[in-house]
Amino acid sequence: MNNIAEGFERKSNNEFRYFLYVAKGSAVGEVRSMLYLAKDLNKISNEDFDKLYNLTIEISRLLAGLIKTL
Repeated sequence: MNNIAEGFERKSNNEFRYFLYVAKGSAVGEVRSMLYLAKDLNKISNEDFDKLYNLTIEISRLLAGLIKTL
């Protein structure tokens, strides 16, 4: 979310787009890797993992859609 806010404050759509890509990478890469770690350490259930993993997919798609509009 912070990447999106920072990009929004920039002066051009190109810069905003860049920060949306950064946010997308964070959602896809960083969050998913932390989900796998939490699952492997038995900090979350398989059910919670699946729900959260699916949310990362949805967020990634939403960001991709927003990027296409710029």
